[in-house]
Amino acid sequence: MIVVEIAGSSDAILMGIVVDSVSEVLNVKGEDIEDTPTFGTKLNTEYISGMAKIEGCVKILLDIDRVLSAEKIIALDKAN
Repeated sequence: MIVVEIAGSSDAILMGIVVDSVSEVLNVKGEDIEDTPTFGTKLNTEYISGMAKIEGCVKILLDIDRVLSAEKIIALDKAN
């Protein structure tokens, strides 16, 4: 389980997410983050907040606020 903080309508929401595995945890400096490149029309980059170059490797940064928006969480809660 990982704990994430997402932006709510009035304040931040802490949430636990069950995951299969975590391969690494990194601290990424702001100067190491680049804008998300365009991959063409077939790849949706809506949920990618940027790319980071760390020790010669490229890491894709997930925009957790878009993936787990408050509206989606409320909709899921109402569905249960």
